[in-house]
Amino acid sequence: MFEKLSIAAVYPDILLAVMAIVIALVDLSVKSPRRTTTYVLSLLTMGVVAYLEALAATQGQTVYSFGNMVVSDPMGSWLKCFAALAVMVTLVYGRPYAAERDMLRGGELFTLGLFALLGIFIMISGNNFLVLYLGLELLTLSSYALVALRRDSAVASEAAMKYFVLGAMASGFLLYGLSMLYGATGSLDITTVFKAVASGQIKHQVLVLGLVFVVCGLAFKFGVVPFHMWIPDVYHGAPTAITLMIGGAPKLAAFAMTIRLLVEGLLPLAVDWQQMLMVLAISSLLIGNLAAVAQTNLKRMLAFSTIAQMGFVLIGLLSGVVNGNTAAAANAYSSAMFYVITYVLTTLATFGIILLLAREGFESDEISDLAGLNQRSPLYAGVMAACMFSLAGVPPLVGFYAKLSVLQALIASGQTGAIALAIFAVMMSLIGAFYYLRIIKVMYFDAPITASTVSASADVRVVLTINGALILILGILPGGLMALCAKAIVTTLGT
Repeated sequence: MFEKLSIAAVYPDILLAVMAIVIALVDLSVKSPRRTTTYVLSLLTMGVVAYLEALAATQGQTVYSFGNMVVSDPMGSWLKCFAALAVMVTLVYGRPYAAERDMLRGGELFTLGLFALLGIFIMISGNNFLVLYLGLELLTLSSYALVALRRDSAVASEAAMKYFVLGAMASGFLLYGLSMLYGATGSLDITTVFKAVASGQIKHQVLVLGLVFVVCGLAFKFGVVPFHMWIPDVYHGAPTAITLMIGGAPKLAAFAMTIRLLVEGLLPLAVDWQQMLMVLAISSLLIGNLAAVAQTNLKRMLAFSTIAQMGFVLIGLLSGVVNGNTAAAANAYSSAMFYVITYVLTTLATFGIILLLAREGFESDEISDLAGLNQRSPLYAGVMAACMFSLAGVPPLVGFYAKLSVLQALIASGQTGAIALAIFAVMMSLIGAFYYLRIIKVMYFDAPITASTVSASADVRVVLTINGALILILGILPGGLMALCAKAIVTTLGT
């Protein structure tokens, strides 16, 4: 692994920060209610940043900056690349929806979206407790404002308040845990913390107590049980475009932050945090799937679906450290990375369809609103069906391979109870298939509630079609993305 000190590690982050400020200033002079200028500038910024991160990832180097507080490595660069693309797609899908609801009046959607993406970048790149926390706060504060962006909606304001209160509590958990680890190890640097913990000279009970609070904070960002209370209310109450902003790219940041803290920083405590993750995974799979069955609101159903899906990511993360088997570790972490990337891809298309069907005065957030969609638009019904089949884990779509790779990594780890946990996960997936297939039944077999056809602007139509096609293509040919994730994990962690 090649290491050197260079400010080049943060060039894309600096560009993103500068352009967010520039776009905010440019927007002051924009008169168009659709904010075309700031929209195009935002897309160009994220496209350039994604390209720069992909370029950095292909070089396979690990570069440190700002006194080792920030790191650029293949895993982080690829996650930042995908996060930039995810936010870019979110803005493409969400702009027509936002324009109809007067959410573009001040241009905050684009500026706050860029600042949220900057927070994601900082979380992914952080090699220091303080930097990670600053990135988390930048993301969450931007997200609180975005949820409340529709000023005339009491439901959105209520969701923002709930999100703020619970988010502040979770940030407190994480900060308290990090402060205990700092007090025990005497350092904020993740690499130094690892060396201090591995020395065995620090009292184990103090480390574990700090670890518990850190895992609680990470669990909130993933939205897993029992820290899931905010997910259904915020998904339901937030404007749908903002729901996608919260439910997509931030999951990549949560994954990266977990790798930074638990794997790169607290690997000697793996026996302890693996047990915690196992409890969180089992609870999330059980409660997420069972609660989703009872939902009639589409956004609340997808919220509980997210909780269950994140249970699979945790299974991949807890399968990584067993008896020093580095090959098994690389396989497990790469499968978790593959899972979270493909989940975000599927979530983008799912909410893209919901945003497409929504119109002024009508949110299209009930399951019944999808009735007869195949008769109105076979293309968009097909994309939605692909998303539902993928989330359910039906071959040959990408969700099937994602679940398969995680379960293979779990069984290969040879952990106590691995077989039982794999069987439990499969059983929960079967329950999950019920509410996913119910969506397909409504689209293809129920009578349409309206005879109007579904229309979309050219940019939305093109992006949505590509999005849906990727779900199928990556399911049939998953090797490229899986190899990319495996190489990134191996190069980054040196496993």
